[in-house]
Parts: sequence; C-alpha cells; structure tokens
Amino acid sequence: MNFRLLFLVFLFSNSLFSQVENDSKLDTVKRASLIIDHKKDQPKATISQYRIITLERDTTFVDTSLTIKKEYDYNYLRRDLFGLMPFANEGQAYTTLQYSSNQRSSFPEFGYTGKHFNYYQPKDIKYYSVATPFTELYFKTVMEQGQNVDAFITLNTSERFNFSMAYKGLRSLGKYINQLSSTGNFRFTASYNSKNKRYYANFHYTSQDILNGENGGLSNPEYFEGNDPAYNERPRLDIYLKDAKSILTGTRLFLDHNFLINAKKRDNNLYLTHQINFESKYFEYNQVTLPTTITSSTGVTSTFLRFGPSYVAGNINDQVLYNRMYNKIGAIYENTTLGKIQFFVDDFRYNYYYNSVLFLSTQTIPNNMNDIINDFGGQYEYRKNKWNGKFQYSSSITKQSLFDFNAHLKYQFNEKNSFTFEYQNSNNLPNNIYNLHQSSYINYNWYNNFKNEKHNSLKVEANTQWANATLELNTINDYLYFSNDNTSGLQLVSPKQYDKTINLLSLKINKEVKVGKFALDNTFLYQKVGQSDKILNVPQLVLRNTLYYTDYFFKKALYLQTGVIFNYFTKFYANDYNPILGEFFVQNQKEIGAYPNIDLFANARVQRTRIYLKAEHFNSSMSGNNYYSSPNNPYHDFIIRFGLVWNFFD
Repeated sequence: MNFRLLFLVFLFSNSLFSQVENDSKLDTVKRASLIIDHKKDQPKATISQYRIITLERDTTFVDTSLTIKKEYDYNYLRRDLFGLMPFANEGQAYTTLQYSSNQRSSFPEFGYTGKHFNYYQPKDIKYYSVATPFTELYFKTVMEQGQNVDAFITLNTSERFNFSMAYKGLRSLGKYINQLSSTGNFRFTASYNSKNKRYYANFHYTSQDILNGENGGLSNPEYFEGNDPAYNERPRLDIYLKDAKSILTGTRLFLDHNFLINAKKRDNNLYLTHQINFESKYFEYNQVTLPTTITSSTGVTSTFLRFGPSYVAGNINDQVLYNRMYNKIGAIYENTTLGKIQFFVDDFRYNYYYNSVLFLSTQTIPNNMNDIINDFGGQYEYRKNKWNGKFQYSSSITKQSLFDFNAHLKYQFNEKNSFTFEYQNSNNLPNNIYNLHQSSYINYNWYNNFKNEKHNSLKVEANTQWANATLELNTINDYLYFSNDNTSGLQLVSPKQYDKTINLLSLKINKEVKVGKFALDNTFLYQKVGQSDKILNVPQLVLRNTLYYTDYFFKKALYLQTGVIFNYFTKFYANDYNPILGEFFVQNQKEIGAYPNIDLFANARVQRTRIYLKAEHFNSSMSGNNYYSSPNNPYHDFIIRFGLVWNFFD
C-alpha cells in the first residue's frame, strides 16, 4: 500500500502548481456559478463539466465551497458522523447511536461488521467525467504518531473515457496501550461510453486492508473515572490485551455495463444490462499472550483468561476466508412517457471457509459453508415533471426463502421543497459469522442454522425551506445479535436469534437558522423501541447543535467559518465490542451517555484550498471522566487537530 501512495504522489506532482485564480465575487454556497480559469488560449470550463456519478446514475458536481456540511464531512470516513460515536483512536470501530434500515443486505455477507466502517462497498464508489484533470488531496492529523491522507486524481483521456485513482492511508498510534490503527484503501475506476452512445460501462477495482491493535478496553475503569492525576497519562491505565491485533483485507473487481439494442435512442428503447462483482476477503485475529493480569485498587493481583479457556497456551492465530461472485443480467424497456421497466435474474455464490474441521463432544464444526442463490425480479422507474419513483421486487428461485420489495417515490414541489416516501419488506439470510465460526477459544466455536431476519420499514422524508424531517417505522422479526453469556468479567460471546417482534420509531429533524453572518444548525433525533427484552438498544435522544460565524476577509481572498459544535445523547445500554469477532454484542450491565461533547472549530477557504482547525472534546477536563464510546472503551480526551482539502483543476 505504501508503494501505491508513493505512485499517486508522483502523479500529483505535476498538478501541485496548477491551482487556479480565485473569483473574488464567488459566493461559496452557490457552487453552480463557479468558473475554472485555464490558459488564456483555452476556453473556460464550468463546474458542471466536473461530474460525479453514482452507480445509480445520479449526478452531482465537484464542490469546492466551505459550508457547515463540509465541516461535518471532514473526518476519517469522509461523511457526516451524526448517529455514530467514534472510538478513542482514529480508524477504530464506531458505536451506533442511530438505527438505520439501510445497513442490511438480503444476501449472506461475510460478517465482522465492526471492521467494515471504513470498507468501501460498491455503492460507495463514485465515477467521474471531467473537462480537465482534477485532483483532491486530503490531510488530517491524528491522535498520536501518524497521519491520515486521502489522495485522488481523475482525468478524461477523451470525452468518452475517464479513469480515476485514489488511496486513503492512515496510521495512528493512539493514546492508550495497543491501540494502533494502520489502514489503506486503494480505488481505481474507469468509465467508458461508445461514440454512438449505445454502450456504457463503469468498472472499479479496490484493494483494502484494515489493521487494528485490539486492547479489549480498560480492565480497571475506576482508575479512568477517578480523579488521580497520575492516570491522566493514558498509557498508565491497564487494558485487557497488550499484544492482540486484528486484520481485515479485501479485493474487489466490479463491472456494470449496458447496451442499447436499437441503433439510435428514440421514444422507445431496449437495453441489455449486466453487472458482475467478484470479491475476496480475509480476517485474522492474532493474540500472543492469553492471560490478563489485573491489579485492583486494594493491591490484589489476579490473572484470568478474558475470553475463557483455549485449545492453545498462546500465539492464537484465527483465520477465515471468504469470496463471492455476483452476476446480474437484465433487460430494460424505456418509454419516454411511461418510464423504465426492467426484468432481471441474478446469481450469487459464495465460499466461507477455515483450514480444518473441528470435532467436539457435542457437535462437529465444519470448515466451510458455500451456497448458490438465484433470484429473479423486476424494477419500474418513472421520472417526469415533479415525480420520481422507483419500485423493485426480487425473490429467490432456488431453495432459499429470500425476497425483497422496495418502493421509493419522490415529489418535488419546487427547488426548495420535496417529499419522499419509502417502503421496504425483506427476508434476509444471516451473515456467515452467525452460522459458522471457529476459534482457538473453546467458547467461540459454533455451527448454527438460523432463520432469516424479516424487516418491514416505512420512511417519510420532507425537505422544505422551513426544516427537514424524517419519520421512520421499523418492524423486525427473528432479529440476529450477539450476546455475552457471562457477567463475571469474562467475554463469552455467542450468536442468538430473538423470537419476538421489535418495533422502532424514529424522528429526525434538522433546521438551520441564519441571522446575518451567524447561523445555528440543529439536528434532533428521537428513537423509541418497543420490545419485550433489551435487545435492540439505542439512545432515546441524540442532539447536535452548531453555532457558527462566517465572513470574508482580506478583500474576499479568505472565507472564514468558525464556531462551536455541541453533541449529546441520553444514557443507554450501548453494545460492547468483541475483537475476536470484530462485532458488537448486546450487554445490559453498564450505560453510557448523558455527557456533553463540545468541539471548537475555525475553518478557512483560500482559492480552492479548505483549511481546518479543530479543538475536539474541548470540555473533557470539565465534565468528569465519564465519557465512553462503548461500555469498555473511553472516548478520546481533548485534542487539537488540523488539516486541509486541496483541489486542482489542471
């Protein structure tokens, strides 16, 4: 991965001196008016010629403005983290504060979901079309000894062919013992359309690796929560695991293309479509020393195995591999009046395997699972005037009971007001980790045959000039989760299936109020869970309030944005993290939350460069040491971080 980063830096070296002149009259919010200046003998390119295209063919444009949304997106995941609580070190897991029905797949996936927050899925990959070579460099400091860099370049070799390359690299030692994060995400994309506009293709390749030191959390949280200044030096705090680590790697080849059957596009058109996705993944949990030694506040020392008895005395090296192949073939009939009607069949096959079969006294744990799943389905898409709708249904034609129905309907009243209605009813196969797992730890071996999860969700979203609101209703049956089978200090985690119904209601409201050069951006989330047992646990209330000031300085050469962000969520029994599984598990012993988290920020825009400076968790020394990301892992202390996003258009 270091070689790829050096290669990208070399490519970018030709662009480092190509920053364009700033239009002093530019309103940073009105990006559509942006004009890119080139050499005097060349025509000017507008921002609409720098397109970003999703897999669903939705198009946006490159945006070099500095808005409050850019502040929210300036983080390791490069997206708004509302609803997620980061762990103490960059590049670790995130506690989920907001339940979302969009996080699941109907097909059986790998599992190890706690390791996938920074793993680029096919829907996360964007494709491009640009008038001139476009480069973006992202940099941000980390908690300790390292940096986070995301370097990207795209160019069109012709009007019909574009490619892009990007590499995101992170290394951060962290403030606590054995908390290293070292990750790399390489992406390559290519887009092509034929001269007669009958053939379109999008291709991407990804290679990703995510390594984390796994310290298992604090073994003596009372030292962290106490007032002894000696423990303000976080390496002095004892943790459960001093030499454990986990590694997730993955590579993917993806192609989505379609061909227009008729010679020219007319009022009635017929397309053939094909999508193929081949992906392989590997997960490893490594732990050299098994016993954990804890010294209590009274000076008593005890030694025990955190995850129970093991088949080996040390040097655990659990490994599992997974690969999948997905093919989807379809035909689309398009009518300019009626919309698009598509029929498709798909083929999903996977292999999930360990090195050996495990023979226990109670059962035999096989070394692999594999299956072939075939679906058929249809999709209807309508876009005309103020209406935009998409309806899709798929069902298995092989032995598995699998189906998914999605309905999406949007009405655009005008430029500032729209309403969206979404409904989903799905029957989802369990992730592989629920049905099969092998480990050197005795209690972490199982072979199950769980039923499918059943989901029903209804979402209504209103984006208006007065406020934005989303109401969501979810009903879940046969919910799959992990739980701890021991409450005496050990983590004996195993999968379970809840045989009762879970109902969830959520209401999210966002409103920004501007008065002169000041603005107050407010986001409010209310969640209510109806369940007989505490299985799906989320905070009832999540808040984010941002008060900020913006203005131009130095004859409008610099645009400044500065303010304060207040984050808060009510107490709840947050899921804890298990490093062997790379998964979160349900616990009902310790609540976290009900403490404020205050950040101060000062951001600036100079030409095409956005500069960020932030005092994160400014109030950590004022509110007491009760701030946790999960029941066993503290949130990070006060830290000042800075960085930039630098764009080039030549």
